[in-house]
Amino acid sequence: MNLISKLFYPITGPIGFIQRNFKTVFFLTILYFIVSNSDTKNLETANLQIIELNGPIMVVDEVLEKIEKAKNDINIKGVLLTVNSPGGAVAPSVEVAYAIKELNEIKPVVAYASGIMASGSYYASIWANKIVANPGSMIGSIGVIMQSADASELMSKIGIKTQTVKIGKYKESGTPTRQWTKDERAELEKVTQDTYEMFITDVSNARNLKKENHETYADAHIFTASQAKTVGLIDNVGTISTAKLELLNLTKVQQPIWSKEDKMDKFMQKMLNNSIAHITTNLNGLMAN
Repeated sequence: MNLISKLFYPITGPIGFIQRNFKTVFFLTILYFIVSNSDTKNLETANLQIIELNGPIMVVDEVLEKIEKAKNDINIKGVLLTVNSPGGAVAPSVEVAYAIKELNEIKPVVAYASGIMASGSYYASIWANKIVANPGSMIGSIGVIMQSADASELMSKIGIKTQTVKIGKYKESGTPTRQWTKDERAELEKVTQDTYEMFITDVSNARNLKKENHETYADAHIFTASQAKTVGLIDNVGTISTAKLELLNLTKVQQPIWSKEDKMDKFMQKMLNNSIAHITTNLNGLMAN
């Protein structure tokens, strides 16, 4: 028995040590990760910042926090908003749009479409000084949609009935348990039309476009980068280097030092946002996508 223990000690020894000192090993692993991903530039004061807007726009607390921090940081001279998002809920998209507008009143902002800048994510970008799009990106889809399934037939087949107590004629507007009434549909159309009106008003003001021509650049049209430039939705077609150069020209920064996001924080936040987005996209709501 002792012989067997000695033979396997090179394997069982380290395992036992890790089990007895799990917290210490975990802490040292995280410390190594932080140190190994650091460089000398992190010791310098950043003067430019990248803020990412990726994935479905449902929860934007982190993005808003970064915008606010950049706005108040006297060392940050300009911000590059990198976007790769199909859009999302109307309210958070508007929140980001107006936060960027406020930031832009203090320091330059360039928005860069790295893949998709559509609907809500385009809305979020309109108040940037310049919008640059990757040649292979998709831009636009300026429109509003409200959807709900009609599950009444399925419910009837499996023997499920709803029971409702309500006050207010339109309280069940958008319900998935039955077909909408004519009045309910008209009520929802009124909401979507008003939201679309707000969308195209802000786009026309921000991009200096004629609102009466909204069917040309809005109306849920989807554009390539070059097409988007032709109709006035973006300023330039190029890579992220082009976007960075635009920002350098606006800020007059001679020696750019870009702020770097902690990779562990970025990974954890991405996981959290994806989980929340997966849940919230299954709920009814007014969407800019």
